[in-house]
Amino acid sequence: MSSELLRTTRAFRKRLDLTRPVARRDLLECLDIAVHAPSGTNRQPWRFVIVQDADTRQAIAEYYRKAFSAYLSARTPRPDQLGDLESGRYLADHLHEVPALVLVCSLGRPPADGNAHRLASFYGSIYPAVWNFLLALHDRGMGATMTTAHLVYEREIADLLSIPFDEVTQVALLPVAHLRPGSASPAPRRAPADEVTYWDRWNA
Repeated sequence: MSSELLRTTRAFRKRLDLTRPVARRDLLECLDIAVHAPSGTNRQPWRFVIVQDADTRQAIAEYYRKAFSAYLSARTPRPDQLGDLESGRYLADHLHEVPALVLVCSLGRPPADGNAHRLASFYGSIYPAVWNFLLALHDRGMGATMTTAHLVYEREIADLLSIPFDEVTQVALLPVAHLRPGSASPAPRRAPADEVTYWDRWNA
């Protein structure tokens, strides 16, 4: 895998082509790469629900917009975050138009006691699969962004999609589409690695 693909796989929102269908074959090819990700004790807890039905996408988008609106009203963004929030608002407004919504799920529920080790194992066993999926999409001229706003209404969406809430946790929603023409520039980062890396001890 090229370093260029790694550097330019980013959150795609405004570049998503809302007019072009995404083939099931293409989604499954990318998911076949996703499931080669590592997981704790190789338990491979991932499950995926792909939503292409227009009415169901509309229902999910309505929950998403309510959650995103509440998120915006509860915070005062920094100046450098305004572009991302504008992009996020665009996605919320158009989520129902995205041709495929991929819900990433993990078997089980996160530990209720907040144990750091168990939480790290739970989420660390699913998010590498999400990243593999994003890389595979971008390599094929498609894109997405990992979103979690819908999780405010996780139970309602679980009921909508017949996901057994007590046995399966939704961890991300990825709106997937082909990308419209545009540059594949690296995502901006506030600090290079050498400014956020310490040697031998914290802050050394």
